[in-house]
Amino acid sequence: MFLRKKPSDKVQHAHVEGERSHAEIMVVMSALMLSLFLSALDQTIVATALPTIATDLHGLDKLSWVATSYLLASAIVTPIYGKLGDMYGRKKIFISSIVIFLIGSVLCGLSQSMEQLIAFRAIQGLGGGGLMALVFAIIADVVPPRQRGRYQGYFGGVFAISSVAGPLLGGIFTDNLSWHWIFYINIPFGALALWAVITKMHLPVRRSPHKIDYMGAALMSVSVVSFLLLTVWGGLEYAWTSPEIIGLGIASLFFGALFIRRERVAKEPIIPLGLFRNDIFSVSVLLSVLSGMAMFAAILYIPQYQQVVRGNTPTESGLLMLPLIVGMLSASITSGKLTTKTGHYKTFPIIGTMVLTIGIWLFSHLSLTTSHIWLSLWMFTIGAGLGMFMQIPTLAVQNSTKRELLGTATSTVVFFRSIGTSLGGAIFGNILISRLTHYLSQSFPGGGNLSSNAISSGVSNLPPEAKQVVLAAYVHSFRDMFLLAIPIALAAFMVSLFLREAPLRDTTHEVVEPAVA
Repeated sequence: MFLRKKPSDKVQHAHVEGERSHAEIMVVMSALMLSLFLSALDQTIVATALPTIATDLHGLDKLSWVATSYLLASAIVTPIYGKLGDMYGRKKIFISSIVIFLIGSVLCGLSQSMEQLIAFRAIQGLGGGGLMALVFAIIADVVPPRQRGRYQGYFGGVFAISSVAGPLLGGIFTDNLSWHWIFYINIPFGALALWAVITKMHLPVRRSPHKIDYMGAALMSVSVVSFLLLTVWGGLEYAWTSPEIIGLGIASLFFGALFIRRERVAKEPIIPLGLFRNDIFSVSVLLSVLSGMAMFAAILYIPQYQQVVRGNTPTESGLLMLPLIVGMLSASITSGKLTTKTGHYKTFPIIGTMVLTIGIWLFSHLSLTTSHIWLSLWMFTIGAGLGMFMQIPTLAVQNSTKRELLGTATSTVVFFRSIGTSLGGAIFGNILISRLTHYLSQSFPGGGNLSSNAISSGVSNLPPEAKQVVLAAYVHSFRDMFLLAIPIALAAFMVSLFLREAPLRDTTHEVVEPAVA
């Protein structure tokens, strides 16, 4: 481990003499938890306000893009942040990501149209990608893998607190002030996070003469964006057999192939393909993608069901999400402690994905009158499944990766998880809108204006006699969406069976060469 010197960002080559004490680790953890709170609060505070925002800006059909644009931008820059952290040290890069995030927050608050909000959310995502990637890389710098489960509960607590505070603040601002304030609230929290990182987080800086593979990053971005646009527009904006959708599919495959070829020859690839020769890394990446897709179906669309179908306010829908948070927090703390105590982690993804699948299956039985008791039990089930295994892929990869590739490997796992959540938001948003269009066309043959109004603005502006029919169409659409999410969760369960378990290291500086299956 590195001995800490005077609080300075200047390069200092520290000597490895021993691990940090618990007190020293907690100093760094406090700065990291505050920064993670900033990112987690933004996701939860926006989720419950999305239906109100979409109605106010007349864009319910674009609702998924408010979240997807953030996640996509975040995913694209995540590998770059990991590489920059490995090259120049993580602290200054981390500070830059917070500043970009705050700039995006201000612009989001000033948005006057759905298109502006989507664009500014992407800017926000450019900073958010650094927050998520570098937090977990810095944790790996200061906490040995064997002890990491001990601190996992703290970060589970951060997610829990933000998940409670986010919906409540979002509801209060949306109901009493304006939804614009859900973005302005990031400013004081961001300023506090900056102060904590600058003054409390002291890490050694390693500068190396490496270069960023910007060409590879550009090719990867074009491929990912093309594929995401295909999933969002296919069947809605354009027919699946239209030239636009076919063109996007070809572009995604073409630039994806160019990206792989580029990474094979690049001296400093943005995602070293050699990492995939480690079976633990490959399985963890696939598990992250699938779990991210399934997770987003629950976190983004359960509040929408509560507000659109049940008529709950944003504040109420936020409070009603508490069972999911309790399940996630309790399972995260329990699995983290057991991982530290036993030194084993493979069991938790297997059980967690199985529980997640059951939770999503339960939500495929939604109705207009499903009681809050049953909804709470279902949400607790999903939360427990997610909390049991969401951090395990990152832990497994960090434990089996050489130190010089730690940031790159960590950011790559976060990148693929972000891709999964982006795809989840786009695909399930597409399913929801397409099924809603189908059911509305059956209920109102020839009623194009009424159907369009129900999709773009919700049910608030509909004639009273039509509301019940439209609400029934929404319920059927939500049920279909969750039903189609079940195979994704089952696939995650099957993949988790192949996650190989390696002994967890007891130090942060020990390097174990990963075996290749």
